Amino acid sequence: MTAQAGRQAVEASPAAFLFQRLRGALAYGLRNPMLAAGLLILLLLLAIGWLGPLFVSPELAQPASAPPDLAPSAEYPLGTDDQGRNLLAVAIVGLPLTLQVGFIAGAVALGLGTILGVVAGYVGGVVDAVIRGLADILLTVPGLVVLVTIAASIRGVISVTVMALVVASLAWMWPTRTIRAQVLTLRQRSYVQVAKMSGMRTHEVIFFELLPNLLPYLAASFVTSTGAAVLASVGLEALGLGPQNEPTLGMTIYWAISFNALVRGLWWWWLMPIVLIVLLFMSLFLVSSGLDELSNPRRRRKYR
Repeated sequence: MTAQAGRQAVEASPAAFLFQRLRGALAYGLRNPMLAAGLLILLLLLAIGWLGPLFVSPELAQPASAPPDLAPSAEYPLGTDDQGRNLLAVAIVGLPLTLQVGFIAGAVALGLGTILGVVAGYVGGVVDAVIRGLADILLTVPGLVVLVTIAASIRGVISVTVMALVVASLAWMWPTRTIRAQVLTLRQRSYVQVAKMSGMRTHEVIFFELLPNLLPYLAASFVTSTGAAVLASVGLEALGLGPQNEPTLGMTIYWAISFNALVRGLWWWWLMPIVLIVLLFMSLFLVSSGLDELSNPRRRRKYR
């Protein structure tokens, strides 16, 4: 649908225009089953956090709210842990917190990477050399060691938001490199050259010519950055470097390890966070692969 046709449809009947767009989105989802499946799993996981508190009180995620070490039953569908926490309530509270870390860290890392990558790729020269050199140097630094050091240094005051910022501090370099490469190809396109010759300023070319064409790629990069941030945060939390008072999925694994749940046969304690993490990564992978169709012209032609 062209822009003029879209405006005519909205003026004629907003409801009909919305129906057409929904039908178009559904048709696209059917042509792109990976994206549809990933979004469906991700929405189901988000629904656990949104709708779960309507059925199970989040207060049951606190210690001593239930008898300890109970196997799954009708009263406690996911059992209880050694500290007397209802693991169903832990899943309802902890999954959104883990997603929150991933979304915040992914957004911050992609935001920094987009700014630096676009500026480096379009401006070039000394600016490009400085940004590219900084990203290249930091990419060689063992990230896990640095993250463990930072998290251990601020362990007493760490929260979900602080954990996300810690993870984002070393997650912007790769987006910077990949977005810079995309901008290097885009800036040679004819429409960018025409915009420059027509007198548009640098920031106008970036905002009105480059960024709109980068949006599909940025969407796929955001999903990838979110997955990487969740992986890094779960790793730190499993080492005991996460928010101690928040029942995130990584901290649930940490407590299960600390109280020897695997050796003691308390399988329901460690199984719940692992299953949710696997489903979360599966959904992010499918969404990222589906969005790759939008940013990759070769795959777009394949689906036509």
